[in-house]
Amino acid sequence: MPLGGIIFIIFFIAVFGVILIYLARAIGGVAKRTSEAKMEIYECGIPEMEKKDTKISVNFYLTAILFILFDIEIIFMYPWAVNFREFISAGAGTYVFISMAIFLAIFIYGLWWEIKSKALDWEN
Repeated sequence: MPLGGIIFIIFFIAVFGVILIYLARAIGGVAKRTSEAKMEIYECGIPEMEKKDTKISVNFYLTAILFILFDIEIIFMYPWAVNFREFISAGAGTYVFISMAIFLAIFIYGLWWEIKSKALDWEN
C-alpha cells in the first residue's frame, strides 16, 4: 500500500472517530442529576461502603500480566510450529529454528528471573 493510502486511512479513521463522538454526545445528551439515589452505584441493594484503606495485592496484577505475556508467546509459537516443515523444504529451516530458539531463550530467561526474584511467590 503506498504512503498516500496509509495517510488516507489515518485521516478517515480520525474524522470518523470525531463524527461518532459528536453524534453520541448530540443524540445521547447529558445525564440529569435529579436525585442522589440515581447517581449512586447499584450493588444488589446493599448500601455502598467505601473503604479508603482497601488494598489489592500486586500479585493478582502480576499474575495476570504474566499470563498474558506467556499466552502471547504461545500465539507466536503456534504458527511457527505449524509451518516449520515448509521452512525446512524452502531451505530456511536452520534460520527459522535459530530465531525461534532466541525468542524462547529470552522468555525462558524472563521466567527464570521472575522465579529467582520471587515475583511469583504469594507468601511475601
